[in-house]
Amino acid sequence: MTYRETAMTKKKKKAAKKVKNRALVAEKNEEAMVEGILEGSPDGIGVVIVRLECGCKKMAAVARDGEPASKLIMYRDQAESICDKCKKDNGDFMRVTEAFIHWSKPEPSDQEKEAINAKVLGTMPVIH
Repeated sequence: MTYRETAMTKKKKKAAKKVKNRALVAEKNEEAMVEGILEGSPDGIGVVIVRLECGCKKMAAVARDGEPASKLIMYRDQAESICDKCKKDNGDFMRVTEAFIHWSKPEPSDQEKEAINAKVLGTMPVIH
């Protein structure tokens, strides 16, 4: 391998790492909700955040075994209630734009995170 090929490979690895580090995280306006949900859920080790295309959000605490640790909360930022569509279909999964788990400290191991993610959010096929 030439020096140039080696340098290109290193750049690709660095770029891939950056993409992985850009994982979904709770926005500032969601953090207060997350803290409130975790405070009321002693078994919670994280909060599932589901963002819908209409702007509404669904959140619930998740326990170490991947089971719910709180009731599901639906809300919309800076609004008195959720949208009419969500009132009708409870935030159908077909309208989900992003879904992830915001982990509380101390975070579980990567292996535990993967297992909980798979149980809570399901799995997707990897396209090569």
